[in-house]
Amino acid sequence: MPADQLLESRDVPLGGLRGLTVHRTLPQRAIPTIGAWCFVDHFGPTTEPMAVLPHPHIGLQTVTWPIAGQIRHRDSLGSDVVLRPGELNLMTSGDGVSHSEFSVGDPEAPMHGIQLWVALPEATRAGPADFEHVTDLPQVEGPCWSALVIVGTLAGRTSPARTHTPLVGAQLSVKAGRAEIPVDPAFEHGVLAVDQDVTVAGDSVPHRQLQYLAPGRETIVIESDVDTTVLLIGGEPFEEDIVMWWNFIGRSHEEIAAARVDWEEAARRFGRVDGHGDQVIPAPPMPEVRIKPRRRES
Repeated sequence: MPADQLLESRDVPLGGLRGLTVHRTLPQRAIPTIGAWCFVDHFGPTTEPMAVLPHPHIGLQTVTWPIAGQIRHRDSLGSDVVLRPGELNLMTSGDGVSHSEFSVGDPEAPMHGIQLWVALPEATRAGPADFEHVTDLPQVEGPCWSALVIVGTLAGRTSPARTHTPLVGAQLSVKAGRAEIPVDPAFEHGVLAVDQDVTVAGDSVPHRQLQYLAPGRETIVIESDVDTTVLLIGGEPFEEDIVMWWNFIGRSHEEIAAARVDWEEAARRFGRVDGHGDQVIPAPPMPEVRIKPRRRES
């Protein structure tokens, strides 16, 4: 199991070279997953619009969490909802789904949020696609902190969102000073500094960076000079090998290559997202080398 360490973000254009810039902290070469969380993109605050045309997924759940701004989600299941801060969009891809995401509302209003993926386990990854829009998330609080529980359980409060492995995800509002958050010692965790620098378990975590914390602790201490927001994720270590490329999570190079062909050929498994005509995001070329499973360094 890796030791506690800082995972630094890298900038990535979302939806193409001219897309919204996101700050990606997961996956990393040394740590591809935290629990089953396998992808963390932090975007904004920015007045750049989100404009992501239909694109496919397999083998994962998308977790969309806005902090400011509104996002319209449409998918091949027929879902068409506007997501607002404090609400959760959870899309389960199963063997195939496609969706689009566009910012809506006041074009001058800032966009700020986090997009995450959760790897599905072997037992359910080829199941049916599903979508949940959750507007009533549980709240919990302790000395110097409060939280919205996005998925899983924190401090005895459980989100109604459906997960397939033991997980936690929560937005924490931490007051200036020292907050001590109770957590499951069987979980590994990550703490994302959402809006400014913080100290996590004694280590400095700069704005936009993610602190990895190994299993074995019953509390996580977060310190800040001012009131701040952080994102807490965690789960039981995910032991399955995954092959992750573009928007797909599979178990072999061949599975990924087949999904790419199906998307390019508009196969039935990915359906169609209404409202965009024939516009979709094309799949990039497959790499010239064989895609290998992502394995963490010990």
